[in-house]
Amino acid sequence: MTPHVTTLSTIGAGKIGTNVALAAIQAGYDVVLSNSRGPESLSSVIKELGPKARAATMEEAAAAGDIVLVAIPLKSIGVIPAEPLAGKVVLDANNYYPQRDGRIARLDANETTTSEMLQAHLPDSHVVKVFNNIIAAQIPRDGGPKGAPGRRALPIAGNDDDAKATVTALLDDFGYDAVDLGPLKESWRVERDTPAYTKPTTADELRDLAARTERVQQV
Repeated sequence: MTPHVTTLSTIGAGKIGTNVALAAIQAGYDVVLSNSRGPESLSSVIKELGPKARAATMEEAAAAGDIVLVAIPLKSIGVIPAEPLAGKVVLDANNYYPQRDGRIARLDANETTTSEMLQAHLPDSHVVKVFNNIIAAQIPRDGGPKGAPGRRALPIAGNDDDAKATVTALLDDFGYDAVDLGPLKESWRVERDTPAYTKPTTADELRDLAARTERVQQV
């Protein structure tokens, strides 16, 4: 378990949120889940996850987590409470889906990234892009021992080196190598429709794919 990190919270309890929660529990963490519908709507999920999981409001989950995952539609990030997330590492698993989120001109023009949008909404938090290029059900399933041949790697990006070190340790706890793409502005390299999107890779394979990826207009 990462040093000083015992609780992972989620804002959003869909496929990504619940599967990250399951992986965290498997790695020995406590988890606090939240969604827009309120804690009572999560009773069946909490029952499945077991005694290391509990439900809370978004504000309570944000306050409780040592690390907090944001896994809600991009169009909804304005509802995320900023104050209880100040100073915390915030995991951004988002991708831009225009059919779900509506057209966002700055993303369409490649002027920003989804993670930079979240960082702008949470100016006092340390946003790290992670878990956006893996199929949700694989998160608690595809991890392997450290140093094992073929161990799967997941990309991260962030503007704060200490936050990225925390997330690298978290991924190691989950059974994954981390590949650091650099600052948040480089996170486009593994977003929707890129070669690395949902493709299982080792660290070397992922570095090569990300380096060769060209940025195209959003469609």
